[in-house]
Amino acid sequence: MSNLRRMLRQTLTIARRDFVATVLTPTFLIFLLAPMLFASFGALGSLGARAVGESGEDRERLYAIAAPADGARFLAADRLARGFLSQESLPPALEVVTPDPDPAAQARKLLAQQDRDVPAVLYGAPEQPHIVHGNAISRSSKYLAMLSEQVARDGRAGLAGPISQPRFERVARETSTIGGKNTAAGFAVIALFAVTLILASQAVGTMAEERSNKVIEVLAAAVPLEAVFLGKLLGMFGVAILFVLFWGTLIGNVGAFLPSSEAATLAGLAPAVGLPVFALLFAAYFAAAYLLLGAVFLGIGAQASTPREIQMLSLPLTLFQMGMFALSLTAAGKPHSWIATFAEVFPFSSPFAMAARAANRPELWPHLLAIGWQMLWVALTITVGARLFRRGVLQSAGPKFRWAALLGR
Repeated sequence: MSNLRRMLRQTLTIARRDFVATVLTPTFLIFLLAPMLFASFGALGSLGARAVGESGEDRERLYAIAAPADGARFLAADRLARGFLSQESLPPALEVVTPDPDPAAQARKLLAQQDRDVPAVLYGAPEQPHIVHGNAISRSSKYLAMLSEQVARDGRAGLAGPISQPRFERVARETSTIGGKNTAAGFAVIALFAVTLILASQAVGTMAEERSNKVIEVLAAAVPLEAVFLGKLLGMFGVAILFVLFWGTLIGNVGAFLPSSEAATLAGLAPAVGLPVFALLFAAYFAAAYLLLGAVFLGIGAQASTPREIQMLSLPLTLFQMGMFALSLTAAGKPHSWIATFAEVFPFSSPFAMAARAANRPELWPHLLAIGWQMLWVALTITVGARLFRRGVLQSAGPKFRWAALLGR
C-alpha cells in the first residue's frame, strides 16, 4: 500500500510539473486561441462563398410566356409551391412576360440572354405547354411543367389562387425524432473527434523533449516509468480540460445570439438518454478518448528522438484517428448494425461510438461496461508504452529492438 501511495504521489508530481510548464508559457496562449484563427478564416470563406452564390442567384430567372389571366395563376401557383420547398431546393425566381406574335422565337431569345442565366422558358397554352431548356437534366423545366399543370386545373375551375385557409398548431413532442437522435449522434462523434484531434496529438513530442535534454534518465532513475507516462498523460489531460472549458463556455453562450428558428432546430437535437446524462457521458468519453489516444501517441512518440521522426510519426497517427472517426461516424448512422457493435467494442473507437450510442439509444448500463473497458485499455497501453520505452530506448532490459536485424534474420 505504501508503494502504491508513493507511486501515486510521484505520478501527480509529474502531472503538476508538466501542466504548469505547459500552461504558464506564451505558446499556450497561442495554442488556446488557435481555433479562433481557424474560425475566422472559415467565416471569411463562408461569407465569400455566400456572396458569390447570392450574386449568382440574382442573375437566374425562369420565364413563363403567358396571357395576363394565366400569368396571375402562374405567379399564384409559384408562391404556393415555394412554401413547400426548402431553402436549398428553391428554383430561380419566376417572371411572367406577355407573349409576342412569335412566342417560340421569344422563348429562345429569353433562353439565350447574356446578362442572366435562364435554365428554362415556358410558352403556349397551360394545357399543352412548350418548355425549352438548355440543361439535359433540368429540374427547372419540370418545375415549370408542374406549375403549368396547376394553372390548367385552376383555369378549368375558374380559380385565381388558393381556396383553403389552413390553421397551424404546433404540438411539442415528448421524445426526439429518429432523425434528431441520429443528428445528435453525428454531432457527438464530430465534436469528440475534433477536440481529441487537436489535443491528443500534442502528446507525441512530449517524451522526445525530455529525451533531448536528458531529463528522462533522471526521472527513470527515481520514478517507475509507468508513473512517468501516466503523470505526463494526466498533465496533458489537465491542459486539455482547460482548453475544453474555455471554448465550451464560449460555444455554450452562442445559442443566446442565434435566431429563434436556429435555436429551435438545435433544441430538436435531443439525445435519447436526456441532455444532463448525455453531458456527463460525453465528458467521460472525452476523458477516455483522450487518455486512450494520448497513451498511444505518448508511447509511439517516446520512440522518436528527433523532430524529424516526430513529423514522420504524425501522419500515420492522424490516419489512425481518421479511421476511428470514419468507423464511429458510420456506426452513428446505423445504430443497430454489426458495424455499430464492432465500433463500440473496439477500444480505440469505443469512446466515439458509445457517445453516439448515448444519443441514439436510452439504455445506460452499456455505458458503465464501456467506460470500464476503455480504462482497462488505457492501463494496458500505458504499460506497453513504458516497457517498450524501457527496452528500446533506455536499454535497461536487453539490447535495443531493431527492425533491420529482424528483417536480416
